[in-house]
Amino acid sequence: MPKKASATDSFLPANMANLATLETQPTIGLIGMGAMGRMYAKYLSQGGWAKINVCDLPTKYEALKAEYEGVSGIVVLKDGHAVSRSSDFIMYAVEAEFIERVVAEYGPSTKLNAIVSGQTSVKAPEKAAFEKHLPADTEIVSCHSLHGPSVSPVGQPLVLIRHRASVESLNLVEKILSCFGSRYVYMSYDEHDLVTANTQAVTHAAFLSMGTAWASIQTYPWEHGLYVGGIETAKVNIMLRIYSNKWHVYAGLAILNPSAKIQIDQFAASATALFTMMLGGDASPETENKFRERIEWAGRTVFGAEKTRTPILLSSDVLDRFSLGTPTGNKTDNANSHLSLLAMVDCWAHLNIQPFEHLLLAATPIFRLFLGVAEHLFRSPTLLQSAIHSALHDTWHRQDDLEFVVAARGWSQCVSFGSFELYRRRFDETRAFFESRFEEAGVMGGEMIKAIMESEKLREEKS
Repeated sequence: MPKKASATDSFLPANMANLATLETQPTIGLIGMGAMGRMYAKYLSQGGWAKINVCDLPTKYEALKAEYEGVSGIVVLKDGHAVSRSSDFIMYAVEAEFIERVVAEYGPSTKLNAIVSGQTSVKAPEKAAFEKHLPADTEIVSCHSLHGPSVSPVGQPLVLIRHRASVESLNLVEKILSCFGSRYVYMSYDEHDLVTANTQAVTHAAFLSMGTAWASIQTYPWEHGLYVGGIETAKVNIMLRIYSNKWHVYAGLAILNPSAKIQIDQFAASATALFTMMLGGDASPETENKFRERIEWAGRTVFGAEKTRTPILLSSDVLDRFSLGTPTGNKTDNANSHLSLLAMVDCWAHLNIQPFEHLLLAATPIFRLFLGVAEHLFRSPTLLQSAIHSALHDTWHRQDDLEFVVAARGWSQCVSFGSFELYRRRFDETRAFFESRFEEAGVMGGEMIKAIMESEKLREEKS
């Protein structure tokens, strides 16, 4: 099983770089200056590392050079060959889709006895590329920051994978990345891909499907008084947070991780099966009983052993502070089916995934929030029974639920086709509908995440 970091390893001094002289500091190389590459460059520079070589596509060299002119410690080089030849620790911060091609081009130029790492979200292609194209003397210590570039890395899980390296090399990587203030989690490549699938695949599928469904009916759900407050606030903020990122952040995990494909397919199957039962439940007491039994079984399977733990989510009254805008309609207290949450828990139960096992180990902020939303629903008998009754007997939300099921099946098919272009098109079409709301949602969602994280920290300190 993956190993948690010890308390002493989790938060090494932020000024670790200052413990070495300029001459003895390792030269750090970053190949790829997208959002995550820039985040790494920022924190490494601020952490006192004085020799950081970076590059992106050769066509971006002049613009990148102008952008980083005068930034402490950062030197922009023309390409990955220049970075690889001159750096002691080299990180490939490129999309999983392109990792094999990039490593094939620049890997042979790796400096003698250098340490190489990758920051891809899916490690199977990265592992294959490193083993195939890196010189035999190269040591491999990979990593993965389990959060987006807009989230502070302090206290967040940072996976370290000692694949082909000495303990001394691992220790050096720990020191280099200590300026992040992250919590180290130690895994193998295979463990990483399984855990990230378990914590991210269904979560992403659920929110991608929500967004696509709302975009299809051309509505901002928080502006019509039907999906406002409490759980809905969290769902909307997380959905917008996902679509405000780049499509490739999610595509690699979904398409290249075999475990993720299985889970996304089951999520679509769960949504379809539950919606089919909803349609027949009003007319058939037998179907209604089967629906209730299935939901309650899923809840016991996923949350049954967690009744004594402190819930993740804040109260509905606190969550209401993070609602977007002012509804144009009259806010109602209408119950709804919460089909996305029911399908997610049903999916986990059918695949025997225990999400709380991964919560402290390698949870992203979005996974933590969505698990908290589901937990909030399933651990409240009143809310859960209200959702079940609404699913079976109310019709006002049926169009939205139908669009959600269609969207979930569409995303599942998209992933099964293995087409990055199709994934990009589906993502960008939905993204365009919500784009005007990203700035507002970014501020509100960030404040919500911060409030929940601070609340959890206080509870941990008291316990």
